Amino acid sequence: MEKWFTLEQIDADTHIVSEYRHWEETHCYLLEGNERCLLIDTGLGICNISEEIKKLTDKQITAVATHIHWDHIGGHQYYPDFYAHEAELDWLTGGFPLSMETIRDMVTDRCDLPKGYQVNTYQFFQGVPTRVLKDGDTIDLGGRKITVLHTPGHSPGHICFWEAERGYLFTGDLVYKDTLFAYYPSTDPQAYLASLEKIAALPVKKIFPAHHSLDIQPEIVNRMRDAFSQLKAEGRLYHGSGTFDYGDWAVWL
Repeated sequence: MEKWFTLEQIDADTHIVSEYRHWEETHCYLLEGNERCLLIDTGLGICNISEEIKKLTDKQITAVATHIHWDHIGGHQYYPDFYAHEAELDWLTGGFPLSMETIRDMVTDRCDLPKGYQVNTYQFFQGVPTRVLKDGDTIDLGGRKITVLHTPGHSPGHICFWEAERGYLFTGDLVYKDTLFAYYPSTDPQAYLASLEKIAALPVKKIFPAHHSLDIQPEIVNRMRDAFSQLKAEGRLYHGSGTFDYGDWAVWL
């Protein structure tokens, strides 16, 4: 049976843990410092991501999600030390705007589930973070510092993680190749543009998205920003205006 997780290495102390057997192809990132590690996103929670992480490090793990959607916090159940942005705390205490039935349908959609997996046992993670994050905060791993950037648009409390020393930007669902989702009631197309403008100003060397192709270059951020700007100029940057295809990416508004 093919393994659920796929492991890849970015550099000596940065790894990718991917879930290619689900259509969303979620990527989680392990950043190792001298003192502890940061796990950016924890996947769907269908299989135990902590067992994979233990193969890579024995240091303390702090989990953090780019945003509180089921495909990014599924493995939080294994990490009592986790951080979350202040704008989405209610989603961790029963306030998420979708039903459990809808979430389970999303989890099983176009997914090669492990044999014997019982989707009716799937739960949306709930909990109280050990630290509440806001824009500009720093996470110090010991010899490695990560900056929190509040980048709403896909969700109210969406955050990107910026490692200035290496030029790494972990973009979550704000930037990836494929169709960007900005049509949910909890999304904000205007805020999405502002967030793209914010990260386009950074001297990014490498982009690390939360979904799909890892063959992605920083220049895509400028193209996305310009496309959103054009949609705004044309009066089309609003919910319900349609899906706009730009070749290697699209946006559903």
